[in-house]
Amino acid sequence: MMELVAVDIGGTHARFAIARAKGSAIELGEPVTLRTSDFASLKTAWEAFEALADGPVPRAAAIAVAGPVTGETVRMTNNSWILHIGSLTEQLEIEAVSVMNDFAAVAHAVANAAPADLVHVTGPDKPFPARGTISVIGPGTGLGVAHFHRYPGGYQVNPTEGGHVDFAPVDAVDDAILARLRAIHRRVSTERVNSGPGIVTIYQALADLEKREAPLRDDHAIWTAAFKGSDSLALAAMDRFCMNLGSVAGDYALAHGAGGVVLAGGLGYRLRDILPRSGFGDRFRFKGRYEALMASIPVKLITHPQPGLFGAAAAFIEEHR
Repeated sequence: MMELVAVDIGGTHARFAIARAKGSAIELGEPVTLRTSDFASLKTAWEAFEALADGPVPRAAAIAVAGPVTGETVRMTNNSWILHIGSLTEQLEIEAVSVMNDFAAVAHAVANAAPADLVHVTGPDKPFPARGTISVIGPGTGLGVAHFHRYPGGYQVNPTEGGHVDFAPVDAVDDAILARLRAIHRRVSTERVNSGPGIVTIYQALADLEKREAPLRDDHAIWTAAFKGSDSLALAAMDRFCMNLGSVAGDYALAHGAGGVVLAGGLGYRLRDILPRSGFGDRFRFKGRYEALMASIPVKLITHPQPGLFGAAAAFIEEHR
């Protein structure tokens, strides 16, 4: 049996869990969730995790980080931590480590997910093809994007920074959202709209269009009101968010040549019951002459409670077989 510590570091939280693997089966222990803003570095957060653990922790780690992993130094996209990969084994006092992009880890999770962990969102309700590319997209603190290619006997994951492509408006409401963001930012990436904090701009733009006050000011308050159904403008903003997510998910499917799409991320999971009855599917298919192609692509949502941790462990095991 192989044991390791799986770590998933996002913009807001760092999650730790002990993973045990026997053959292709991976079992995760109870995750420990820490706020990244409460710690100066991964080292101090690791020490806090060790203090909370019931006994010694394994001497190997699989670390998924929200940012590009392209060299020896990894700078997090949405928090201040900096990882020096070459010195991690010494810093953490471990023997082996794998560091990967967080959505590469999620792609590994999707590639190894049980059918029961993938629920239908739109398109044909059928299994993904055994060969070809699957796009993986997840709104959270930012917008994560990856894809993997299936082939006989295995798969290959490709992480991306697709959340930072340009936001592409489709209608007049999107134009208003873009105008509001362009007044603030030199360049508007799709992550500015298609991530949890993006609901604020959507909410404010809708309020402007209706010439009414926007009483809620932060994303947490707007999402809470939307899920409770206590604010009609928040509900409208949530549906517009789902529409925009459908647009960008369809864009990635086209760009990747995907035969399937999987939605992930903490916010994606919270929207799992809302997306199938929202405008997501219509916008996903709204690609001009390629509408018939888009209608043939199954879109699912991964419901595994910790895909980042599960996927990081799966990637480490694949690398160290």
